[in-house]
Amino acid sequence: MKIAPLAKVKDQLSAYIDASKESPIVVTRNGKPVALLTPILEDDDLDRLLLAHNPKFLRLLEEARARVRAGLYLTNDQFWQELQRRRRKKGTK
Repeated sequence: MKIAPLAKVKDQLSAYIDASKESPIVVTRNGKPVALLTPILEDDDLDRLLLAHNPKFLRLLEEARARVRAGLYLTNDQFWQELQRRRRKKGTK
């Protein structure tokens, strides 16, 4: 991992973006880390990065994990059975 001051990154942004493909670059201001340059190599990379920093998504994920820890979940078979039940019920209305 490389570390670079913000002023230098601003002057040579394109070069640092290219260099980030090899290793993430920590950008510093007054010697303190303020940003991270990391490449987006595949379409999914951007989605993953955005979700990893989305408070609403992280809250939903933690709520789901808590339900699993509490045993409040459906098995795969139960899920498909419930889906079929709902489809049949919807079809009769």
